[in-house]
Parts: sequence; structure tokens; C-alpha cells
Amino acid sequence: MKKIICLLTALCLLATAAAALAEYSYEGTVEAGETLPVLAGFGGKVSGLTLRAGDLVAEGETLATIGTTLNYAPIEGTVTGLYIAEGDKAEDVTERYGASLNIEPTNRYTITATTDKAYNSSETHYVHLGERVYLKCTQDGSHRGTGMVSVLTEKGYQVEVTGGDFYMGEKVNIYRDSGYSKNSCVGQGTVDRTKPVAVKGSGSVMKIHINNGDFVERGELLFETVEGVLDGLYAPGNQVLSPVSGIISSVDKKNGENIAKGDTLMKILPTDSLQVVFEIQESDLFVLQEGMKVRTELYWETEAGRSYEGEITAISHLSETAQENSTEKKTFKVYASITPDERIRAGMTVVVYVDAGEKEATSEGE
Repeated sequence: MKKIICLLTALCLLATAAAALAEYSYEGTVEAGETLPVLAGFGGKVSGLTLRAGDLVAEGETLATIGTTLNYAPIEGTVTGLYIAEGDKAEDVTERYGASLNIEPTNRYTITATTDKAYNSSETHYVHLGERVYLKCTQDGSHRGTGMVSVLTEKGYQVEVTGGDFYMGEKVNIYRDSGYSKNSCVGQGTVDRTKPVAVKGSGSVMKIHINNGDFVERGELLFETVEGVLDGLYAPGNQVLSPVSGIISSVDKKNGENIAKGDTLMKILPTDSLQVVFEIQESDLFVLQEGMKVRTELYWETEAGRSYEGEITAISHLSETAQENSTEKKTFKVYASITPDERIRAGMTVVVYVDAGEKEATSEGE
């Protein structure tokens, strides 16, 4: 009798130990806890987009480039009155100052003229836009130069001085003949300062390529703008950088496509949001608890001995069964943390082992 009692005692101890080491296993998947949209901070044409859904990206990696509008110097001259700064909206600056910047032309003088003092002939009273003329001061003829008829007005015309030195306010006669013959005189005018040329631009200033006082050639790049208002009036550059490390879940724009500020360029599943999701039977709701330790193995290498440690972070309070009157057994989702490495991919099938401590396993949870 004593032997039987001892045997029963040993079996009870073994059962107790087995219960203490109860481990539940479930099949689950790796899913992302959030999807992060990458939004365009400004508008323009998309280029440099080579990534696809499923690609890995690192934080700070270039995802695409958004094209800018290039603003060039319309004339040769010196930059003056550089009012814009990177991040500014060009239209706001122009409204305040009349321009984004000004360029003082290399040709510093402009002559406002009429044909009143022209030689008395029909030909000399009719000047043409763009024609070359010769200039000579009326006082003693010592100041001479060349010019081009640049503007026709209701009362006369204007000549842009292309060569020679004159005094401001000086009177000059204007000729068609380089020999200053009397019968080629087409009028008389007064020397004035050439007005700076206003460069306005539109959109937000992304990058400025010149400084105040710089000499620029005609056609030289002055500044770049983009569509929309830059957040905080800060110009981050026209490359779109990944805000996090993760997996691209979708690419929503194509190269050559125009994008507006706030449009979604692509979506990323952040690496640090990856988790394991599995379903449990209704009967296991009172066995598993938040905070319990879990061990995750990849479904296709459960014999390799490599696993990922984590814990249960949440248990759903809503049944996954579609119909209330369904005869199927109710299941509930469980979420567990995982520290992923380069082998973990979103959507992978995994086996999750839960250490239930002293709780007894049910037949359906085993």
C-alpha cells in the first residue's frame, strides 16, 4: 500500500511540474502596427523614384526627387536688392518689395529722347526698335558713345546706352551715322540712370545660387522655386528622405508625374512597429494575459533553434468571428512584440510559444 501511495505522489508531482511548465503554441504572422505615409512637402514633378513595394529603406535614405522651377537672369548685370531668402514665398516678397531681386544692367545709362531736334525729314522722324544709334553730347561733343533704341513711347523713344561715358542729366544728340552727319540726326535726349530689372519668380524659394552684389551673365541660374508654401518657411532641399527605417508597402506616384504638397508619395511599414499577431480560442482568454513572455520561431525553420523573444502586448476584446450566430468557435487576436532582424519580413508565418506559467493548458491551445 505504501508503494502505491508513493507512486501516486510521484505522479502528482510530475503533473504539477508539467502544469508549471505549460507552454502554448500558435501559428501567427508578422504584421506592422502602423503604416506611415510619406507626404510631399511641396509640389513639383517626381523623378529619381526607383524603389518598389517590398523594398527595405533606411531612415534618411533618398526616396525620390521633386523637380524645381529654375529662375534665370534675364540680363547681364549686378545683383542688387536680393530680398528673398530660402523658404520664402516669392509672391509675398514681390508684393512687399516689388521683386524677388533686382539686376542693375551692365549698360548703366538710358536716354529719354524725342524727335523734336531731329533733322527735318520724314525718315529721321521715324525711329525703329532695336536700331543702332550714335551719341554725342550737345555741350562740346567730347562725350560720345553708342546705343540701341529699346522702347517707343507716346512722346518719343528710349535709347539704351551700350558704349561710352556720360554725365547724369547730360543732353545728347542721337544719330544714325557713325560720322554724326547732321542729316542723320534722329533726335535729342537726356541721360538718365538705367532702371534695375526686377526678377520676381513664383512659388517658394528652395535654393538661392547668388549673393547680393554678384555679377551675373544673362541666362545664369539665380534661384529655384517649388510649388506650395514650405512648412515653417524652411527649405529642406528637393529630395524626399525616408522619415524611418522600414518596408515600403506601396508606391503611389510615378516618375514624371506632378505631385502637390500633401500628396502621398509612398507608404512605409516602420521596422520598429513590426509585431506578431495570432488568434486564440475563446477558452484560452483566461489563460493568456498581457505581459506574458513569448518565443517566436519562423515557421519554416522551427528546427533551427533560432527564436525571437517578446511578450504579449494586447489581447483583443472583439471576436474575429464574422457572424454572431455562427457555429464556428470564437477566436480573438493576440498581439506580441518582436525584435526583428534582417530575416524578418512583413507577412511571414511564424510559430508563437507562450509560457503560461502555472496555468493549465487546454487541448485546443496545445
